[in-house]
Order: sequence, then C-alpha cells, then structure tokens
Amino acid sequence: VQLQASGGGLVQTGGSLRLSCTASGGSFGSYAMGWFRQGPGKEREFVAAISWAGGSTYYADSVKGRFTISRDNAKNTVALQLNSLKPDDAAVYYCARSRYGRPSAMSSEYDYWGQGTQVTVSS
Repeated sequence: VQLQASGGGLVQTGGSLRLSCTASGGSFGSYAMGWFRQGPGKEREFVAAISWAGGSTYYADSVKGRFTISRDNAKNTVALQLNSLKPDDAAVYYCARSRYGRPSAMSSEYDYWGQGTQVTVSS
C-alpha cells in the first residue's frame, strides 16, 4: 500500500488547511486510517483517526473541535480539515493505515505510512 499525503503549506494563525491522503496498491476500505504529526524537536504524536466505514472518529485533545477527519472509500482518500490553526500545530503531518478497522491513537497499530506533508503556521 502506498499513501500519498498532500495539502500542506504556510498559513497564518487562525487560518485553515485541508490535508488529503490517497491510497493505492492495496486495500483501503477495510481499515481504519489515522493522521499523526511530528513538530520540530518533538516526538511523533497522534492527531486523529477514523474507522473503516467512517462512522467512528477519534481526536487528540489538542485538536478536538478544530480538526475534522473524513474519508471517501470510493476514492481511497482520507482528509484532515485543519481549522483555527495555531503555531503549535506546525509539523509534518503523516497519514497511516491501521491493521484494524477501529480507530486508534497507537502508532504501533498502523502498518503503512505516507511520506508526510509540511504544515507551517505563522504567528
């Protein structure tokens, strides 16, 4: 499975971005998908996850109410809408495919990872 993330860029504090991740070369619709991020000098952290059918979502407390994860299984894509961005949200954002159908914050449950897309937030 190959995952291609896109949509990152430079945005001002309070602005919005929409990240997208497209899967190819394997099964997509049977597995949960997640977004993680890694800021400069920080460890990778969980951001959001969505179940295989999209009926269940899970967010990190730091992004709850500001970010929204969604998926389109017909198009093999998962998206992350980022609103009310803060400088602390600046990071490389990675999409990942879980081994399971349920969403999880555990990176060990994800077996395929995209290359990442950079989000920069200016203050």
